[in-house]
Amino acid sequence: MRDDVMIFRKVSNSGDLARLEAALRALSAELSEDYATDSAVLAQAVLGTEPAAHGLLALQGDKILGAALYSPVFSTVRGAAGVYISDLWVSAEARGQGLGARLLAQVARDGAALWQASWLKLAVYDHSHSAQRFYQRLGFQPATGMQEMRLDPQRVADLIKRTA
Repeated sequence: MRDDVMIFRKVSNSGDLARLEAALRALSAELSEDYATDSAVLAQAVLGTEPAAHGLLALQGDKILGAALYSPVFSTVRGAAGVYISDLWVSAEARGQGLGARLLAQVARDGAALWQASWLKLAVYDHSHSAQRFYQRLGFQPATGMQEMRLDPQRVADLIKRTA
C-alpha cells in the first residue's frame, strides 16, 4: 500500500483496536469529556465473540485520519434495522475534505451488509454547533417528540435485584 492512499479498514485485531482507542481518546479530549472506557472493555466490545460494537478506521499509511464506532439498532416504528453511530472522529488535518461523510457512508454500507440496516442514528452534544451543522448538511434531522432516557449501571443492578 502506498503511504499517500487512504483506506478504510474494519477493526479486527489488537493493532487496529489500539488505533481506534487513540482516535476515541482524541475525540473525548476535543469534546472536553473524560474517556472512561477501559481498554479491555473496548476489546471485548469490538473484538469479542459477540461484538457489541464495530470499529472503522480511515488510514493513510500508519496515520489515523478518522474513525467510527457503531452498532445495530432496530426500530419497530421504522420496521427496520438501523445503525447507531456512537462515535465519529476526523483528525484536524483531514477535516473539511469530506472524510466524515465518507466514514458515515462506509458505516451505512457495513450496516446494510451485516444487519440489512437502512437508516442511521447518532447523538450530538448541544454545545457542538459545528457538528450539528455538519450532520444537517448531510440530511440528518433532529429527533422531535422524544427524549433520550438513560439508566446508569448502579440503577441497572438495582432494577435487576428488585425484580429478581
